[in-house]
Amino acid sequence: MRRVLLLLLATIFFVPGTAWAAVPSDPRVTAATAAWATQPLYVDPDYASLVDATQSAELLREIEAAPVPVFVAVVPTGEWFQEEGDTELLAGWLAAAHDAPGLYVVMDGNTTHGVEHEIAAWAPSSSYGKARQSMSGQLSDYLEDLKVDDRYDPKPARTEPTQPYPESPSEPERFTVGKAIGNGVGGGVLGLLGGALLAGIVLGVAAAAGRRRGGTQ
Repeated sequence: MRRVLLLLLATIFFVPGTAWAAVPSDPRVTAATAAWATQPLYVDPDYASLVDATQSAELLREIEAAPVPVFVAVVPTGEWFQEEGDTELLAGWLAAAHDAPGLYVVMDGNTTHGVEHEIAAWAPSSSYGKARQSMSGQLSDYLEDLKVDDRYDPKPARTEPTQPYPESPSEPERFTVGKAIGNGVGGGVLGLLGGALLAGIVLGVAAAAGRRRGGTQ
């Protein structure tokens, strides 16, 4: 937990003061790309108990069996880091920093997120692990949905936050004389109908009362 707090503080203080850079300084990105120089798997020290030597070997087997280059980073993520919960954005930073075509995968122990980078392939943006599922099992399930086909256009991974969809403001209804008259006429008609109905009810009650009085005389 202490190391996660230190990572969080490091990412806060490394955030550029200007607009979003293509790859903001982030200790997770730095550590992962350094580790990928020797193998396509990086495990943050806080996840050492979750990914032991056996799990690391199984993860590497899954990575090596994939039809495209796969780079995996097991790191903490969340709303409180500078990607603000957009884990695909973090994966995009990793891809841009590593600068090699492939599928870049971020795992946090419960979810698996991935982005394609300069490869003719498609992969799910995310998947959720089953209860008590191993990390290698989560990666295996995620890679099962990977599709490699030339019809997919190789593109660089996203390195900037997605823009929110602009809300289309609804224009207030314009006032016109015709609408005013129409509304007035409509209200008048409803008023006349309501008055006629009420008058009919009153007359009916009065007639019934008169018959009762005539019958008792």
